[in-house]
Amino acid sequence: MSSIDGRMSFRGVLVLIAFMASPIPQAVAASRVVAKPGMVSWQPAKLVPGSPVLFQISTSKNSRDVTAQWFGHEVTFFRDSSTTAWYGLAAVPLGTAAGIEISKTIKVARAIYPKIAAKVAKQFTEPSAQQLKEINADKDVKQQTFASKNPQKLWEGTFVAPVSAPISDVFGTERVFNKEVLSRHQGLDYAVPAGTPVGAINRGTVLLARPLYFEGNCVILDHGQGLLSLYLHLSQFRVKEGEEVEPHQIIALSGGSGRATGPHLHLAVRWQGLYLDPAILLKLKFPEPSAP
Repeated sequence: MSSIDGRMSFRGVLVLIAFMASPIPQAVAASRVVAKPGMVSWQPAKLVPGSPVLFQISTSKNSRDVTAQWFGHEVTFFRDSSTTAWYGLAAVPLGTAAGIEISKTIKVARAIYPKIAAKVAKQFTEPSAQQLKEINADKDVKQQTFASKNPQKLWEGTFVAPVSAPISDVFGTERVFNKEVLSRHQGLDYAVPAGTPVGAINRGTVLLARPLYFEGNCVILDHGQGLLSLYLHLSQFRVKEGEEVEPHQIIALSGGSGRATGPHLHLAVRWQGLYLDPAILLKLKFPEPSAP
């Protein structure tokens, strides 16, 4: 973890606003926070495009709420019940230019992603008029799903892998399908055979559980505060839309449906519309929930 030293400023740095207890009953006062050495830290220490980032800050004991602005997105912080620290999950946009300085001590490093060629059925690179209608209908479904907002934090503790298997393709890979269609891989692929049980990476609510043209059978979980996890190319569903799930709960079976070169599990994670690297998210150390 690294520390920020200096004053926070708008866009490009973490703008923190702490709501302090007021002498007036049932009132709070908002004030911009001046960062002190060691006041703000984050993981991972090296940030690259597509990286999730878990901020940890220390404020006055009188702080009742903390929010922040990061790349134009609002970050909502939650307090660890066992300490006085506040935590907030955010992400670096995948298209962020290498070397951009986010503050005097936070900067986005250069990331080198592989490039591969892949062959899929012609319908996924040259869809017919009828298939284009399906694709456009799916766009509307996904737009409505992604527009769903739950301000409450549903996830708790560290995120868990959906399956126990080797990684077959990493986040950020540039793909060329059938020598024509260029696509950026915005998730993590696990090498699992069809029929492998797939678990939820954390607590959440099922926003979507239905087949889509490119994604195949797809499950989308809402973890709250703009954080979603997506599970693609499934063979069977084990949950229904609106259902609440717990970490490790089996939500589907893996498969090779949709635009896939073969059976595998594609895991994607979005934070306020930004795709982030699931592999980094799974390594972040979150405060564990207190025992009931």
